[in-house]
Amino acid sequence: MTNPFPSLAISWQDLASSAVAIAIALAVALAANWLLFKLLRRVTAHSASSFDDALVAALRRPARWAFIVLAISAAARSETLLGAGWPSIARFVSPALLGWIAFAIIGGIEKAYTAQVEISEDPVAFRGRLTRVAILSRTAKVVVVVVALSLVMLNVPGVRDVGTTMLASAGLAALAVGAAAQPALKSLIAGLQMALTQPLRLGDLVKIDGQAGRVEEIKMSFVTVRTWDERVLIVPTARFLENTFENWSRRSEALTGAVMLYLEPGAVIAPIRAEFERFVGDHPLWDGRNRTMLMTDARPGTIEMRLAVSAATIGDLFDLRCAVREHMLDWIEGNQPGALIKAPTAALAETPAAS
Repeated sequence: MTNPFPSLAISWQDLASSAVAIAIALAVALAANWLLFKLLRRVTAHSASSFDDALVAALRRPARWAFIVLAISAAARSETLLGAGWPSIARFVSPALLGWIAFAIIGGIEKAYTAQVEISEDPVAFRGRLTRVAILSRTAKVVVVVVALSLVMLNVPGVRDVGTTMLASAGLAALAVGAAAQPALKSLIAGLQMALTQPLRLGDLVKIDGQAGRVEEIKMSFVTVRTWDERVLIVPTARFLENTFENWSRRSEALTGAVMLYLEPGAVIAPIRAEFERFVGDHPLWDGRNRTMLMTDARPGTIEMRLAVSAATIGDLFDLRCAVREHMLDWIEGNQPGALIKAPTAALAETPAAS
């Protein structure tokens, strides 16, 4: 058998002693971890908040390995054979373990904070908190992973030597790294700015490039928007900060929408307005804020009527507009059939279509 430690005279007694020391260390570490978390679960069970429960659950696995590493490190101080090889391993294990613990703490805080936000509160505030937590936690996790990997790589002699020889050309290297990392840094800054300023949040209804949809995910580099026909738009995060877009639920989902009617100039407006106000007033989706009918344009061959209605949510507004459009056309057809334009006129063709 080849001796991996030439400076040590390894015997079976040394191997047996190290194995016993490792076994005892593992037993003590697992027992201490079990006892600690049993005590923590009892303490958190008496707490009304779910914050501590989520944090304890997230730390359970990395804490178990932390206890094992600490126990083996303590055993290595008294065991010559174990002490000769363990420090080299610990230089790589310790940074990775610390990064895992920090990663778990961030994930636990994210879950705990999200669980504390009640769905029954203002939906706009709920989406704002959820968006802020998601982006900031994702950014913190990226930082933790980068730092942990850097600490691990610094323990590789070749990497450390390369870093030392590159110090002479640090200025040129910084420029190269900065140019190569510009897209990543731009995405990182855009993600942080999105979390702080919140021009849009998870669940917001936005319109970009003529297409509307709900925000499903906000990543550091892109945002996913699902349209009404279940398509998913992938939009770069920086685009929401650099270009104009519409956010239909920025402050509240209560909106006002319009239904456009194009009638003959001889139509009698008063009974049409009375029927419109009666129908909207009796409709369960109307929130009582806005119910107006105005003549917004008059041309030789047509008049334009704008029927404005309001609803508490965007979905309710869409359904209410469809109901108003269908009812008013049916009512006018039955009560003033001559008011409806039977064929498109030149004047109407020049009028932009309303949504």
